[in-house]
Amino acid sequence: MTVHPPVVGHCDELLHALGAFRASAHVTQRWGDRLAAVLGGGGRLLAAGNGGSAAQAQHLTAEIVGRYRDDRPPFSAIALHADTSSTTAIANDYGVDEVFARQVRAHGREGDVLMLLSTSGASANLLSAADAARAAGLRVWALTGCAPNPLMAGSDESLCVEAPSTATVQEIHLVAVHMICAAFDAALERGARGARAAGRAAQRKRR
Repeated sequence: MTVHPPVVGHCDELLHALGAFRASAHVTQRWGDRLAAVLGGGGRLLAAGNGGSAAQAQHLTAEIVGRYRDDRPPFSAIALHADTSSTTAIANDYGVDEVFARQVRAHGREGDVLMLLSTSGASANLLSAADAARAAGLRVWALTGCAPNPLMAGSDESLCVEAPSTATVQEIHLVAVHMICAAFDAALERGARGARAAGRAAQRKRR
């Protein structure tokens, strides 16, 4: 069977982008560690995107509320676009640019994290959400396409995927989501081991 160049070319493009993105592993590690500290302390992750990026954001929150690999307690994570009644009501009453920002003001608390995913890095509703989050004391992280872009500039930290197609950017974003989840789970396990060791040390002192 003949495989047409655009089909196999997609794999080549993905391999090239993934190779370059591997250098960003330290950022996903830091984000996972930070999420473990925030969520483990009772904080919350908010996430949002449009279209395919909405699916990626919801994938992230599902892994946090459910589990990534091994069983562990659930943690608070909300995909803002998933509440269709709120998003449509806000869009109708306040305009599309406010659909995420108003939910950030409702659900976000100082110290929480807002993760925004965008292939263009220019979506007005995500830029408004970033502004609302920073004003409320949340930390804003962005997964975007090629740098520079407005969302990168409006976030505390960003990971930008250098790839020519939207599809490849979205695929690398999914890789990033899984890397963050792996780092998150590893940080939780380190914390649990530390707590167990401290407990054993305390018991020995009491004897």
